[in-house]
Amino acid sequence: MRCYLLILSLFFCGISFAQNTITGTVTETNGQPIPGVNVKIVGDKGGTVTDADGKFTLTSKLNPPFTLEITSLGHQTKKVNVASNNQNVAIKLVDSETTLDEVVVAASRAPERVMESPVTIERMGLKEIKRTASPTFYDGLENMKEVQMNSSSLTFKSINTRGFATVANTRFMQLVDGMDNSSPLLNFVLGNMIGVSDIDVQSVELLPGASSALYGANAFNGIMFMNSKSPFTYQGISTYLKYGATSQEAAGTNSFYDFGIRMAHTFNKYFAAKANFTYMQGTDWFAVNYDDKTRQGEGITRSDVNYDGINVYGDEASTNIKAVGQALAERGLIPAAAVNLLPNYNVSRTGYNEVDLTNNRAGNTKIDYSFYLRPLGDERLEVIWQSKFGFGNAVYQGANRYYLNNFYMSQHKLEVKGKNFFVRGYTTTEDGGESYDMQFTGLNVNRKWKDDTTWFGQYAGTFVQATLAGQTPESAHIMSRKVADTGRYLPGTPEFKNAFNTVIADPDVLTGSKLVDNSRIYHADVNYNFRDIIKYGEIQLGGSYRQYELNSFGRIYTDDQGPIYYDEYGVYAQFQKKYLEDRLKFTGSVRYDKSQNFDGSFSPRVSFVYAGGANKQHNFRASYQTGFRNPSTQDQYIGFNVGSAVLIGSAPDNLLRYSETRPVANGSPAVGQIYAGGSSVTITGENAYQNSYTRASVNEFAAFLAANPGNTPGAAKLLKVTNVSNVKPEEVQAIELGYRSQYEGVNIDLNGYYNTYNNFIGNTVSLAPLYGTVSETFDFAQGAPSYVTNPAVQTLHALGNGNFRAFQLYTNTDLKIQSFGIGIGLSKRMFGYYDFGINYNYAQFDFDQAKDPGFEAGFNTPKHKIRASIGNEKLFENFGFNVSVRWNTEYLWESTMVDGMIESATVLDAQVNYGLPKLKSLLKLGATNLGGQDYIQVLGAGAIGQQYYISWTINP
Repeated sequence: MRCYLLILSLFFCGISFAQNTITGTVTETNGQPIPGVNVKIVGDKGGTVTDADGKFTLTSKLNPPFTLEITSLGHQTKKVNVASNNQNVAIKLVDSETTLDEVVVAASRAPERVMESPVTIERMGLKEIKRTASPTFYDGLENMKEVQMNSSSLTFKSINTRGFATVANTRFMQLVDGMDNSSPLLNFVLGNMIGVSDIDVQSVELLPGASSALYGANAFNGIMFMNSKSPFTYQGISTYLKYGATSQEAAGTNSFYDFGIRMAHTFNKYFAAKANFTYMQGTDWFAVNYDDKTRQGEGITRSDVNYDGINVYGDEASTNIKAVGQALAERGLIPAAAVNLLPNYNVSRTGYNEVDLTNNRAGNTKIDYSFYLRPLGDERLEVIWQSKFGFGNAVYQGANRYYLNNFYMSQHKLEVKGKNFFVRGYTTTEDGGESYDMQFTGLNVNRKWKDDTTWFGQYAGTFVQATLAGQTPESAHIMSRKVADTGRYLPGTPEFKNAFNTVIADPDVLTGSKLVDNSRIYHADVNYNFRDIIKYGEIQLGGSYRQYELNSFGRIYTDDQGPIYYDEYGVYAQFQKKYLEDRLKFTGSVRYDKSQNFDGSFSPRVSFVYAGGANKQHNFRASYQTGFRNPSTQDQYIGFNVGSAVLIGSAPDNLLRYSETRPVANGSPAVGQIYAGGSSVTITGENAYQNSYTRASVNEFAAFLAANPGNTPGAAKLLKVTNVSNVKPEEVQAIELGYRSQYEGVNIDLNGYYNTYNNFIGNTVSLAPLYGTVSETFDFAQGAPSYVTNPAVQTLHALGNGNFRAFQLYTNTDLKIQSFGIGIGLSKRMFGYYDFGINYNYAQFDFDQAKDPGFEAGFNTPKHKIRASIGNEKLFENFGFNVSVRWNTEYLWESTMVDGMIESATVLDAQVNYGLPKLKSLLKLGATNLGGQDYIQVLGAGAIGQQYYISWTINP
């Protein structure tokens, strides 16, 4: 009972003091109200922000007299004395050149100035949102220091910092009003498809680098907070209408439109509510990269017999044409001697271009509503219910390209918070809608008009006939494809449309391509700050719990027998204190996280911030932390057949849950089915991890045999058995140094980091023979000549005759990986109201690929990036503009779908805006990638062209 009373007293102690109320208005020197201004009482860590009319209400347990500190980005900090309770103050702010007095919360889970942050932090506020030349604030995040944007489509963009990410970024967290936006099924963020609208966002805070010590294992590369506006602060009806066009070399010029409305009302001091609706519709960037996946830049086209185009699907069906001839000969369809006329290499089917397998629509609809209850009539205690719904069309790129068609995701949150605490719980649900895999669409549309066995049989038979008739191999191949393609459904025909609609509605990968998903996340957070109880320093305690319910009905995960449940939890503590006349700020934190399948891990962080100079204007910071990342649900439980390979997670129970029956070709000599014990064999995930060779060594084996026919013993010496363990948590040690200051009006922000990764999680590809036992030593005398009793040599026959299955494995490398980088940010206001800014990032990583040739780290980050901007909000009355430019060097892109180089790019964005104060409106005319060429951010995705738009925004 005493324990219970103690908990209750801690819970309510932050709200039980007598409160004093101060109200006021903050304006520009010309009388225009300033929204989003931070107002706090000196000596009291609570605070508030002004609403759209520049008004604020602030409560405190302190009795006057005291001093208010008013800070706003782009304005000089001002202090105002308050002499009496219930005083109303009028404050005018003067423009400033510094951005370092902005208040942020993310770095330490407590309000603090950017200057005092113990780690690198970037912020976008209302002014930056207004100034951005990008079509949306989310697009504008790309101009922030350290941000790397990976665009899979017009409506699906993934943010990352400090390397090691693809579109499916499981290393970076994105929170909207405290809710993780990650997909329950795939564990990564779907851009802003269920985020926040341009007229409801109040601020964005970005922490680059490991943040595990406070935010858990998923914040391994960084975390971003998107905070929406409170209906108590921002009331009325706001709306925007945006119309424009996208222009791309492949797609031409197409219109797009974007509409949003926000309604918020404070009914009384106890209750407020808001609702948002946004609707965007346009044409996606066409993906038309027709290079061969593994032979890019070599001029390989469909005329190559084994062509596998990047944005062509169905041509993944490929087989050794000589082995096909052997099967025909066994059935008596061609003479046995004719087999020798067939070449001993693979031929692929004719595929369909991506533009023929999607309607190229890109759209997003977001709906949300929230109810805010203040039982005590002020911010001491607030209860929030929030529901968010996102619908849309986009293309996601993972191992294949997937069209998310009428995709749906929802989140529902209940939160109770006060000055010193919060408790929240939320659930996330998603539904794949009518989404489908474009590779399997191409494969199975092909099979609707002719199955693979018939197609390859006709190809081989025609090749033999053409060769006997005296045709050259080139002519024989052309004739063979023409005959095999007889009856092919052409895009746009009724037959093609019927087959297409049938395939995308069928979830069976053997006949269809539909993605099925009804997964959920259940999550809870709690945090308490003891600053009003313990005066020695600021202490915070908190924790979180999450349960995954994976339910893809066997389509993506091995959950065909029912949902897979997976739990994780964490607790943390943080201590902060200032020393040396408040010049030295120490922050220490530690977090413990436990995941269902792994041992618990601790993530400590220690940081120091020292304010030097007479006015404490030179701030030096240093931090050290260790972090870890638990394997994602994909790493553990995926069992996804993507055609050319199977993605197989390494949780022990997952290996046995996945099974597949594969046909066995007799091969040459015709003993394959004897070794396998039949015409087919069933394999499981254990074959992938425990009885396979590395793909790199099999490629060397095949190349040696091609150059040295008959020298199988020599080729066998090149084979390496796949020797990987089940995936385990990844660890990082991160060191960061930084400096912030203002010198002669120039805002300076410098940082450098060095990360060391152990047990780095990545992918490797193995090839599992359908019969035999893998080995690196071979006794060719044992069991010769039949080798029925020699399982090691049997695997060589399997590899040589296409009797193997490719698997993508999720594992760790034993090698250390280091990454390091620097960031430089400079900004200054000059010549009146001209704002200049420039930032530079250098990023590099070190990994000895030769020691682990099959492992892909996937750094996927340019070595050099430069961004610059110039703008003026007051060029003349009510008129402003902004121009930004960014440049990056070329870099290597590695992913499960395709590897290759991404070229350097220079992108110029610009906007002009005109305010209509009497209508409380802003008109903006903008363009992105002005005068530039189409450029790529994700190899395999559509090239990004130009966007032109005009928008009208009305704010009360």
